[in-house]
Amino acid sequence: MAIPRIVIVGGGAGGLALATRLGRTLGKKRRAEIVLLDRNATHVWKPLLHELATGVLNSSMDEVDYRGHSSAHHYLYQRGSLNGLDHAQKIIHLAPIKDEDGIEVLPARELSYDYLVLALGSVSNDFGTTGVAEHCHFIDSPQQAKAFQRDMINTFLRYTDPELRQHKELTIGIVGGGATGVELSAELLDASRLLNAYGVTAIDHQTISVHLIEAAPRLLPGLSERISETVQQELENMGVNVHVGTAIQEAEEYRLVTGDGEIIETDLNVWAAGIKAPPFLAELGLTTNKKHQLSVHQTLQSVDDPHIFAMGDCANCPQGEEGSVPPRAQAAHQQAKVLAKNLVRLLDDKPLNDFVYRDHGSLVSLARYDAVGNLMRSSASRGLFLEGWLARQAYASLYRMHQLSIHGAPKTGLAWLVDKLNRYLKPRMKLH
Repeated sequence: MAIPRIVIVGGGAGGLALATRLGRTLGKKRRAEIVLLDRNATHVWKPLLHELATGVLNSSMDEVDYRGHSSAHHYLYQRGSLNGLDHAQKIIHLAPIKDEDGIEVLPARELSYDYLVLALGSVSNDFGTTGVAEHCHFIDSPQQAKAFQRDMINTFLRYTDPELRQHKELTIGIVGGGATGVELSAELLDASRLLNAYGVTAIDHQTISVHLIEAAPRLLPGLSERISETVQQELENMGVNVHVGTAIQEAEEYRLVTGDGEIIETDLNVWAAGIKAPPFLAELGLTTNKKHQLSVHQTLQSVDDPHIFAMGDCANCPQGEEGSVPPRAQAAHQQAKVLAKNLVRLLDDKPLNDFVYRDHGSLVSLARYDAVGNLMRSSASRGLFLEGWLARQAYASLYRMHQLSIHGAPKTGLAWLVDKLNRYLKPRMKLH
């Protein structure tokens, strides 16, 4: 008798954690075949993409190779991109894989499943703003982060020309005052300091201009006002030009045009305003909302098909009266834990548990300068407000918790030791 196959599409924070848990509980005992499908060969924790974009994070050191990881954790990895679903036949259709030159490496193919988990994350939402797709960088994937880093370094190199520096200030425009925009603003100032120290450019953080533009009345609109005010004050003290209550109506190659007609001249543009699920999810024949998120019950099962589950940013999971689970990394990790148990319960013919989101607080990194946030939040408490060194340590611990969920304690401890040693052995910034 064939064992059931559970296919997980998407190897992000939630998908990889789920594959790891199911591999340990079901795959190792041959109770189910666990297959993780992802278009990339390696995993980088998405909250660190702003560090990858500025070169502070060395992806060759921090990325996880899916094939090696799958072998150690009793699941199978397949490389591919979902481009179709036949839920009547329980088959997913995979697009052909091509190399950098457009040559086909793997043809289009099909993969059958008994249970399907969609964990495809989110992408930036440009809200149809004119020129954004053509003239702004996005930082939704490692490839996009690396593309931004290449352009950033080349832009700094151009400004080694004294004639150019004399007539023009290097300016970077970041649209979106959420966590990504805020953290990228601070990292760019730190990156300029390091590029100057390594002799890449003659300018430093005091001679570049970073504009952070947010349409809402304040930065970090999803967090408390205290955090928002503290972060804005810290950024302004660093030299970031913060624009709140400012919408962008058009992006051009070297400038941003606000809703009031103000023109901000730029050398690089980054769009980090709003998120949505990948648009093709609305074409799979499953119920979605206006942000293309898949509608699921609180058990994380699709409202259309009990054999299909969705989790993380691509899922619209109800929570409380007329509420839903926010698209945050901690929500994806919590859902991975519940869904791993629910799939085991499903195989054991037991009723499924509802997912209940618990907000443990939020932390925002301001590069080497600072961190701000709160912890231990609950429905009855706003939590403990943190900033400075303690907040930096708490922020760093979030990544260690992610590593713990996918590697286990021994390997996470070794990774921490290697990171400490590399601080002394390697440059702090990757320059290529």
